[in-house]
Formats: sequence, C-alpha cells, structure tokens
Amino acid sequence: MEVSRLPRDPGPAAWNRLLPQAAPPTRLEGTATTDWLIIGAGFAGLAAARRLSQTCPGDRITLLDATRVGEGPAGRNSGFMIDLPHDLASDSYSGSLERDRAQTEDNRMAIAFAEDMVRAFGLPDEAFRRTGKINAAATAKGAKINAGYARHLAALGEPYEVMDARAMQALTGTSFYTSGLFTPGAATIQPAMFVRGVAEGLRSNRVVLHEDSPVTKLERHGDWVATTPKGQITASRVILAVNGHLNSFGFAQGRLMHVFTYASMTRALTSDEIARLGGQPNWGVLPADPQGTTVRRVSGVGGDRIVIRNRFTFDPSLEVSDARIARVGRDHDRSFQARFPMLDGVEMEHRWGGRLCLSLNGVQLVDEVDEGLFTACCQNGLGTTRGTLAGMLAADLATGQGSPALDRMRGAVAKRLPPKPIASVGANLRLAWGARRAGREF
Repeated sequence: MEVSRLPRDPGPAAWNRLLPQAAPPTRLEGTATTDWLIIGAGFAGLAAARRLSQTCPGDRITLLDATRVGEGPAGRNSGFMIDLPHDLASDSYSGSLERDRAQTEDNRMAIAFAEDMVRAFGLPDEAFRRTGKINAAATAKGAKINAGYARHLAALGEPYEVMDARAMQALTGTSFYTSGLFTPGAATIQPAMFVRGVAEGLRSNRVVLHEDSPVTKLERHGDWVATTPKGQITASRVILAVNGHLNSFGFAQGRLMHVFTYASMTRALTSDEIARLGGQPNWGVLPADPQGTTVRRVSGVGGDRIVIRNRFTFDPSLEVSDARIARVGRDHDRSFQARFPMLDGVEMEHRWGGRLCLSLNGVQLVDEVDEGLFTACCQNGLGTTRGTLAGMLAADLATGQGSPALDRMRGAVAKRLPPKPIASVGANLRLAWGARRAGREF
C-alpha cells in the first residue's frame, strides 16, 4: 500500500518546547530486519512496544515515527488521563451504565499501565501525577450538567465531591467558576515529558526507535516491508499505531472523523503575576460542557504557565492553515481574559493545533486487518488513555493474549460517515453550534 499523505501538525508542540532539546534523531537508513515493527511512537505505539518488551523479551522490537517523539499529536494534547466516561460527542460525557462501567474498567487498566511505565523508567513527578479531575462550571447551566453527571456517577457507584465557588477560587485563583465536580481517579501528565521519557526508557530496554522516518509504502512479500525516505525495514508482524492516519494506509475509508482541537500557552508568569493570580501552582479543569474550555496551570520545567484549550473543527484533509490557528487564538485570548482579568497583558507564547480521530459510534479499531498486520487506532479524543489501551490490546492480540477488554474492543466496526460534503458541512456546523451553545463555559 502506498501511503497517500502525511498529516501536518500546525504550530509548535509547546509542551516539547519547555523541555531541553532532544538528542539528534536516529533515522532509518539502509535496510534492516526486526521481529516487530510498530508504526507511530505516540501513546499507542509506546504502549504496544512496552507490552511486547514484557511478553516477548527476546524479540527485536522497532518503533518508527514520522516526526520526533513529542512533536506529534501525543505532545499536543491537554494532558489528562481520564478514567471515567468521557464522550466528547455527548452533552455530558456519559452514556449507558453498562458501557460506561466497561469503559471505566478499561481506562483504569490503561492508566495503571502508564503509571507502571513511569515507575519502571524513573520519570519525574511532573511527567505523571495522580491528581483526579475537576469538571468546572461557570454558569447555572454548567452546574446543571455537572449535577446530571453526578447522578450518573452515583448510579455507577463512583465517588465524587462537589466543590463550591470558594473552593474553586482557592484552587484556580479566579472567581470565574461557580462550582466544580471532582473525581479522584484521573492523572495529569506533561505530555512531551511523558512520551519522551517512556521512549528513552524503552530504548534502554533494547527497543529500537527511528524518528523522522515516515512510512511511505507498506507491502507484504511473505513478511512485511516498510519503506521510508532513506530506508526499508522487514518485519513478520506490524502494528499500525497511527490513529486517524490509518486512512492514509487505505483502511477504514469513509469511517473516521478527523478533528482538530486547539490550544494556546502563555509565556512564563513573573513572580508579581503569580502573586496577583493566587491559587495553586498545578491544576487543571475540564469544562462541564464538553464544548467548553479546558484550562491548566503548570509550574515546573519552563516556568509557571497557563494553557487554554477550546474549539474543534472537522478537517478530513488532516491539515489546517496558519490563518485558522490565528483566528482560534483570538477565541483563546477572550477565554483567558474572562477567566484571568488579573493577568491583563500576559501574552500567549505558543499556539497550536492537535489532531483527533473519532468514530460516529465511539468504537476503537484494534484488530488484525491482514495477516500479521494489526491496528491500534481511533482514540475518540482521549489519546492519552484510550491510545495507551489500544496499544496494549493490539500487542496482546498479536501475541495471543486474551482479556475481557480485548473481547470488548476486537472486531468493532466504525460506522460509515455521510458523503464527504455532507459530513464536512454538518460536522463543522454542529461543532460551531456546540461552541456557541456552551456560552460562558466556552
């Protein structure tokens, strides 16, 4: 199969910019062989490599990434590893009780696997923290959504705590939020620090990583042969951990929704600005309304900064323009100013976009799509957790390891999208309407 295109990630991967510059990449050059080839070194690919290194310790494992680890979508997300139901297409993140119980069980397995990698590879506390998560409300409507979600959590038997306006201000420093819903099971990560740390840990466990090595052709001649601009590698088994880029390999055509979301990060705050802000140095809130604004404050490598994330657009081309980033950035500035008037004059240093892949029916694609060719794709907007889960389960499938989680995921078929013009117009209208409907939560 000829790989039809390479996605373009707009703007800088800001989380990666906060870290020391990585060593020069080792590109795939010439010819090589390996027992396992994993294409994509994001959350799914890294999890698959880790799982294989545990279950097949004597096998040769090779990871290929089109860019640098931490520069792609894995280094561009908001950094929440969420254990509870988190359906971005819903009005309140939740679905049926049966499905949500299973999803919570699976998500917690993935987070525990991520935490095990953190401990095994000696990653710093900043890379992964068990913080729980807060759905923050700024309006009566947001509080009502949280109340409905709380009832759903009670039916699931899950603990939660309602935070009042005073508690929210003590945490965030701003009086913008009127209430919040805290649940204890999630983690927050510094995404680039996490994936770079895991990649380095895997290298010390004899996993070979080639960066800046996009696959341009994948074909089977008995074994699989992947071609990159400067080399070829042969493997008996391949895992495609490329999320929505799976379409470019010829699979799941017309069944995957390619969505971009956007974020901006401030410059490092001065000591005077930190004093004016108040609150805690490290926190993150998700919006009560799924179409609202996610906010994080991070204090560590790179200084004390605030990240604003909102807006979604449907882009089947897997590309967005710089002009789009600039337009969305103005929305970010308004959201920032509404929440942090005491930080008037603080500029955004970085603005970027990140690719998501969703299916209409919310399924992931973990399966054997050809002899010795496996997929770990379609993370439905929760790449940290669901990507980790998909990578683990794809490795289990490829090595014959069964589990209830794999049974739930294997064989799922993504629902076909409407024809392209209808899908594009309809999806973008719905996303724009959702942002407007979010009101002050946006």
